[in-house]
Amino acid sequence: MSTTFTVDFFCSVDGYGSAKGWPGYWGKEGPEVREDRVRTFAQDQVLVFGATTFRLFRDFVVEYDEPYYASMNELPKIVFSSTLEEPLGWQNSTLLDEDAVAAIERLKRTTDVPMRSHGSISLNRALLAAGLVDRLEIMMFPAVTGRAGEAALLHGGAELDLELVESTVLDGRTQKLVYIPHLHGEIPEGVGPQRRNLT
Repeated sequence: MSTTFTVDFFCSVDGYGSAKGWPGYWGKEGPEVREDRVRTFAQDQVLVFGATTFRLFRDFVVEYDEPYYASMNELPKIVFSSTLEEPLGWQNSTLLDEDAVAAIERLKRTTDVPMRSHGSISLNRALLAAGLVDRLEIMMFPAVTGRAGEAALLHGGAELDLELVESTVLDGRTQKLVYIPHLHGEIPEGVGPQRRNLT
């Protein structure tokens, strides 16, 4: 028995997950982006959160009206936190106060239900570095947030080689890229620019 773990990350072209003063989706959402979200969260899966993202989404699903929030409410959820306490205030949620890397490694071996984590920067950075992420899905919106950008998943994290398995343009402007990540190892000989033999 084993399953897959997907990291699901929204970002600007410069790799930031959010930006001060910019709206959700960087104001670039469209019907195809929303349809993609509906399809994504209609799947049988367990949602995995760190405490900060869990708190944000717990509020978002009450305050905002997105077509996939009902599915998020219904899906089973795990939140890793040493600060949250029961009751968690979001239905179908389970609190785990333990090391997330060890727990996800165990869960991947003992369940066949796929797991997905959206946002949760510190959590997913650690899982990528541990080689526990099977798919990295990046939804890249057409914006450069520059100095306003924050919550960059890949900045300062592990070095990765990415195998592209899917590429889709949504609403004619937003790129969805699906990769299989591999921890970067030694560079094979003969790759990259080759020096001239000047002798």
